[in-house]
Amino acid sequence: MSKAQQPNASADGSQVKVWDPAVRLFHWGLVAAFAAAWFTADDYRSIHEWVGYVALGLVAFRLVWGLIGSRHARFGDFVPGPGELTSYLRRTLKHRQPRYLGHNPAAAVMILFLLLAVITIGASGWLMTTDWGWGSESLEDFHETVVNITLVAIALHVAGAIVESRHHRENLVRSMVTGYKRR
Repeated sequence: MSKAQQPNASADGSQVKVWDPAVRLFHWGLVAAFAAAWFTADDYRSIHEWVGYVALGLVAFRLVWGLIGSRHARFGDFVPGPGELTSYLRRTLKHRQPRYLGHNPAAAVMILFLLLAVITIGASGWLMTTDWGWGSESLEDFHETVVNITLVAIALHVAGAIVESRHHRENLVRSMVTGYKRR
């Protein structure tokens, strides 16, 4: 079978499908849900809560997809061990980081952090709707602190994608839209 006939290759064979539709819908759905939750936090509580539940549902889906999804969606494909992460970071500091078809080790750690952060935000938000957490200023402060930490992590995630795009001369944002990366 020629490259043009392979289901995961572009017509000219120069690109390969890396991100399946489920990963891309999850990614952009979570971006939209997080943004909607952030913008509705003060004035639209009902919408804020429902969007938070949507975000939790998306993360639950991604956790399952990380076990059974396509190759580059599976955690086993991209979650690094400590040695691999350390080696990658050392090479990055020297501007000699290798290109990865899927997630690089630093991006993988950021993805895991962001998944955990969204779970923590959603769980703390849900707790504020229960008898136990209703009116708890410390719980609300915790919730907001994790949101603010997550906003910093998102900024680092975007900056990392831009830096990697420039370093490897590859538009990673476009690849998360189209699903294709350079072979």
